[in-house]
Amino acid sequence: MNIERLVTMANDIAAFFASEPDQESAAEQVAYHLKKFWEPRMRSEIRRCLDQGGAGLSPLAKRGVERL
Repeated sequence: MNIERLVTMANDIAAFFASEPDQESAAEQVAYHLKKFWEPRMRSEIRRCLDQGGAGLSPLAKRGVERL
């Protein structure tokens, strides 16, 4: 699994929800999207990335991954 690609994808998802006025709701929507559309291996890899510092993840993407 290419972690750089997963980071890019997570950031793209976060960018889509970034216009949400309530940033907590935006983070929940990011997490929901990851749970619904990403396979378990992808979620595991992005969580591991966050556990190692979350290099490259946007702040909203990080908050979404934290909620997985």
